[in-house]
Amino acid sequence: MAVSVSADVYKMKITKLVVAAMEELTKMALKGEPLWQLQKNGKTELLNDVEYMGQFGHVDATLKEIMKMVEVREPPQWMPSLDNTSECSFESGYKPISCNEHEPEPLRIEASRETGHVRMTPIGLVEMLMDLKQWSLVFSNIVSKAMILGILSSTGKEGNYDGTLQVMTAEFHVPSPLVPVRESYFARYCKQVAPGTWGIVDISLEKLFSYPSVTFRRRPSGCLIQEMPNGYSKVIWVEHVEVDNGSVHKLFQPLVASGFAFGAKRWVNTIVQQCVRLATLMARSTPTDTGVLIPQYGRTGLLKLSERMMRTFCIDVCASASNLWMPIPRYGAEDMRIMTKYSKYEPGIPPGPSVVFATSVQIPASQKRICNFLQHANSRNKWDILSYGYSIKELAYIINGEDPGNRISIIQVIDTPVLYLQESYSDSTGSYVVYAPMDAYAMSIVLNGGDPDTVVILPSGFAILPDKPTPEGEENSASLLTLGFHIIDGASTKNFIPSESIDMMHQILAETSFSIMTAMISPKH
Repeated sequence: MAVSVSADVYKMKITKLVVAAMEELTKMALKGEPLWQLQKNGKTELLNDVEYMGQFGHVDATLKEIMKMVEVREPPQWMPSLDNTSECSFESGYKPISCNEHEPEPLRIEASRETGHVRMTPIGLVEMLMDLKQWSLVFSNIVSKAMILGILSSTGKEGNYDGTLQVMTAEFHVPSPLVPVRESYFARYCKQVAPGTWGIVDISLEKLFSYPSVTFRRRPSGCLIQEMPNGYSKVIWVEHVEVDNGSVHKLFQPLVASGFAFGAKRWVNTIVQQCVRLATLMARSTPTDTGVLIPQYGRTGLLKLSERMMRTFCIDVCASASNLWMPIPRYGAEDMRIMTKYSKYEPGIPPGPSVVFATSVQIPASQKRICNFLQHANSRNKWDILSYGYSIKELAYIINGEDPGNRISIIQVIDTPVLYLQESYSDSTGSYVVYAPMDAYAMSIVLNGGDPDTVVILPSGFAILPDKPTPEGEENSASLLTLGFHIIDGASTKNFIPSESIDMMHQILAETSFSIMTAMISPKH
C-alpha cells in the first residue's frame, strides 16, 4: 500500500476523496440543529442520522429502508427516537435490515462533536496534529501506534502545512487490554479554509485499497481550528466512524457502544491537558504546601520524566497488536492478562526482559472517589502490597493546571529507600494515577537538571473510566478500573514466565483490586 498510494491513479482518487471530506467536516463542525441535537444535559450533541444522510447524500441500505418507511409514514422499529433524551449516548442506533439472516452484522455508526478553547495558536495546533511524532506523543492515551505511509502533497516549507496530504495508518485504543484497538488506514488533509481558520480531516481509505479489516472505518473526522484573541484557539472536533464492537469485553460494552469511549471529547480534553502541561513547564517555581521548593530545572526534568511515564503506561496496558497479551492460566483469572517485553539498550528502559500484567474490574464508586483514594499518600498503604505497614509521605509536588488533584508528586515510603514519582490526572472522560519506583540517586539526577531521558523507569498504575456515559455535572455510580503493573522478574526470560511468577502476579492483581473494592464499599473512604 505504501508504494501504490503514490501512483497517479490513486493520488487523484485520494485527493478527490479528501477535498470532499474537508467540505463535509467543515459543515458538520459549524452546523447546529437539526443536524446536531443538543440533549437535556446541555452538553451532549447527538447526530441526527436522517438529517445527516439527507444533507450529505450517503444513500445506502439504511437510507433506502428509511425512505420506504417514510412513504408509508411508519418509522422502522430499529430507528432511534430523536426525542428520547433519557440516556447520554453518542451512538447512532440504526442498522440496515438484511434479507439474509446469515449476513455479517453491519458496522454501527458513532458520531460526536466537542468544542474547546485552548491557549495555543492555530499554527501551533496544526503543527502538533500534522507532525507524526508530536501527534503520537500528545495523544498517547488514544493512539498506540502510527505511521506515515506516504506524503502525496506538501508545501515543502517547514511549519507550513497548508494543502499537505498524508496517507497514514494508526491504532486507536482505550487504556485496557480487554478493549480491542481500532486500526485504520486513512488520509489526513490540512487546509486553511478561511482567514484564521484551519481544517484537518481524516478519511478512511479501506474502500480504495484491498484491506482485510472491515471492523472499523473513519468517516470524515477531525477538527476546525479558529484563531481567537490573546493567543487562544477554538477547536471544534468531530469524530464520526463506522465500527463493529462485537469483540469488546462485556464490562466495556455500555461505554464503548455509546460512542463515549472513543468520542470527540477525549481528543479535545487531551489537547487542553497538553496546553496546561506546556503552561506548567513555563511557569516559575513556587514552594508547595510541604515547604519544598523544586528549582526550575528540576521542574522541567520531573515534567518530562512524568510525561514519558504516563505515555509508557498507556501503551503498556492497551490491546495494541504490539502487546502480545496472554490470559493468566489460573481459576478466576479469565480477565487478567500477562506478557513479556524485552529491551536491548534503549534509553530509559532497563535492559533485558520485563513482565507486564493487567486487568480491568468494575468498582461501585465514582471515578472521582476512586482517583482521590488512589492518589493520596495517606491511603497508599491500604492498596499497595509493597507499602503495607509503612507510613507514606508526599515530599514535594507540582500542580498541573488549576485543579490541585492534577499533580506530579515525589512520594516516599518512610523507613525504606523507596521513592515514587507519581502523576494524577482527571477530566470528564477518565482519570489516571500512574507511578514508577525510583532510587534517591536517580531522583537527584532529575532534580539537579540531569537528562530525564536517561533515567530508567517502569510505570505501573491505574486508569479509571466511567462505566457508562454520565450527564455533565453528575457523578457516575460505578467505574471501570484498569490495573497495570510493569516489573522486572528475575526468574522470567524473554519468552518464558515460570509458574511461580505467574502465581505472584495473579495474587498482586487479585489483592490490589480486592483492597480497592473493599475501601470503596467502606463508608470511611
